[in-house]
Amino acid sequence: MRPAPTILHLDMDAFFAAAEQAAKPSLRGKPVVVGGVGVRGVVSTASYEARVFGVRSAMPTAQARRLCPNAAYLSPRFTLYRQVSDAVMELLHALSPLVEPLSLDEAFVDLEAGGVPAETAAVRAVGEKLRRDIRSATGLTGSVGLAGAKMLAKIASEAAKPNGLVVIEPGTERELLGPMTVRTLPGVGPATAETLRRAGIHTVAETAEAGEAELVRLLGRAHGAGLYAMALGQDDRPVVAERDAKSISVEDTFEVDLTDRTRVRNEMLRLADRCVQRLRAAGRSGRTVVIKVRNYDFSTLTRSETLRGPTDDPAVIREAAVRLLETVDTTGGVRLLGVGVSGLADFTQEDLFAQLATEREAAEAATAAAVEQAAGEREPHEAEEERPRRWYPGLDVVHDEFGAGWVQGSGVGRVTVRFETPWSAPGRVRTFAVEDPALRPGEPLPLVGGAPADGQSSEPAILPKFLSREPGDTGSVGEEISSR
Repeated sequence: MRPAPTILHLDMDAFFAAAEQAAKPSLRGKPVVVGGVGVRGVVSTASYEARVFGVRSAMPTAQARRLCPNAAYLSPRFTLYRQVSDAVMELLHALSPLVEPLSLDEAFVDLEAGGVPAETAAVRAVGEKLRRDIRSATGLTGSVGLAGAKMLAKIASEAAKPNGLVVIEPGTERELLGPMTVRTLPGVGPATAETLRRAGIHTVAETAEAGEAELVRLLGRAHGAGLYAMALGQDDRPVVAERDAKSISVEDTFEVDLTDRTRVRNEMLRLADRCVQRLRAAGRSGRTVVIKVRNYDFSTLTRSETLRGPTDDPAVIREAAVRLLETVDTTGGVRLLGVGVSGLADFTQEDLFAQLATEREAAEAATAAAVEQAAGEREPHEAEEERPRRWYPGLDVVHDEFGAGWVQGSGVGRVTVRFETPWSAPGRVRTFAVEDPALRPGEPLPLVGGAPADGQSSEPAILPKFLSREPGDTGSVGEEISSR
């Protein structure tokens, strides 16, 4: 334990939802839920206004809609979140060379390594300045915890939420932790908490009083000994600037169970390609390919295959994923598919034979698909209609006439767009056909200052009605339906 609170933990407040509120003036002060918007979606982040109704992260979106039906349910925009995260991480790296990111919106910082004096007043001043700088650079708020250990700094930032700062003075750890629930300690999930509850242990103080021997008996040597040390407020884990990922993976949950074997195979190939993109973006290769299949009854199966050497070749990983899929019975329906690569390395050793085999198979499949398509063209009554554009709620769009806006919703061949920007007044709403050629996807606009992307006006797309009404216009306030 350090003698001064020089470990800082930053946690942005309701990050995804707060970024959406900052980008969309009409949603400020209103409940916003970001996550999967389909019937099987899961909540990623809920604004504080939505949390009042009981909406929480990791909750099924369907349950959230029942609790808070009037919230804005938006698809995530990771491009925007990464831009904001980069700005925040840049501020953290200015404080110290030792920054340990935990996610896009959370990180530890070793202030001592950055030359900050080991005094409470000095570290508090740094924390307060950081909060101001984050607000100035991003328009968002973050909560800061300062303590002599990582565990305590994280607990402090949680206590500081929202938009606050809490310092835990060294020597006060046990007094602070004592009355807290045992779930406060890192590594204590529902199963561990239930084991401790059955033993009559509910708080951190009771965990410490139980003693190391009893915790080892209940939880095993490694977990029991570690939990006892944390219950005493002891945590000597250093801030680590670089954390090696053990695996890279992607997965998708489908709104309707997939029963067609060809569709399942195509989705697996698509996921394999996405996994390779992430693998290459990280500059890594991998030796073990893993697939995940969740069936209609929620049973989950995993299969893995270890290659002769690490690779980042999409053909090799696609072939392995499909080969593994052949060992799984999917006739009952598939709810979720995933592809991952583990055994990561910084070099590749291509499996040329597997690559050539896959290329041959892909060529054969392409030929078969062309024949099938030609047959479909001869039978127009069996041909499917061209799939319309998909406009997800929250998506950035640009209209040739009205400028930048975002999708409020879509259905029955129509898409509703609210035209506003982060620095405009709440904008007006218009509705278009989903295939309107004047409407196209846009890029996120900066939340604070900065010039908008090309072709995306920074002016309010449509002035409020009381400012834009022409003389003699007595139309009622409400949505305008475009004839386009």
